[in-house]
Amino acid sequence: YARLRGTGKHFTYRDIKKVYVIVLFEESPAVFHKYPGKYIHYGKTTFDTGLELELLQEFFLIALDVFREIPYTEDEKSEQRAWLSLLTTENLEDAEQLIREYPWLEEIYQEIAVLRRKPEEVLGMWSEALRMLDENSLKYYVDELREQVKVAEEKAEEERKKAEEEKKKAEEERKKIEEEKKKAEEEKDVLLQERNSALAEKDAEIEALKKQIAKLKENT
Repeated sequence: YARLRGTGKHFTYRDIKKVYVIVLFEESPAVFHKYPGKYIHYGKTTFDTGLELELLQEFFLIALDVFREIPYTEDEKSEQRAWLSLLTTENLEDAEQLIREYPWLEEIYQEIAVLRRKPEEVLGMWSEALRMLDENSLKYYVDELREQVKVAEEKAEEERKKAEEEKKKAEEERKKIEEEKKKAEEEKDVLLQERNSALAEKDAEIEALKKQIAKLKENT
């Protein structure tokens, strides 16, 4: 999921390949024997509410001991039966008979024989499997780290934009306050000019009245 999402391509959860869990029972629990003739049990997740949701994981439970008990006929030859017979073969005679029926199994038996003589090769195969697992785990871990970094960067970018918006808003508020202050100063100057003008007019009226009074006194 992380790998597909990291490609940047548009996809949905359904685009991811299914995961099949296959469990092989050499000696299956008693409950498996309640279904004679049934050795492969398929299932998937269901919900008690009736919710219909297709999940990725599906299950195959295979009871090898039940398979071994079922009579075999020539008409039932199939690749699936060949593989299950390979897993349940217990002696050389059965192996030879199986090879006659499915010749392509001979190469697999030969490889098994080599591994039995050289068990160190099994450890080599196991080591290689672990190496691949470690590489996949490391890749997944790196993808997770990349995702975390991406989320952190997006959050940092969001915080940066938010800070810039707040700074811009504060700057606009400061300019608004300065404009209001300037306007108030201008209104103050206008009021002072009007007051000075009014005082000058009053002074002129007073001077005119003084002259009239003085003139009246001279006439009397």
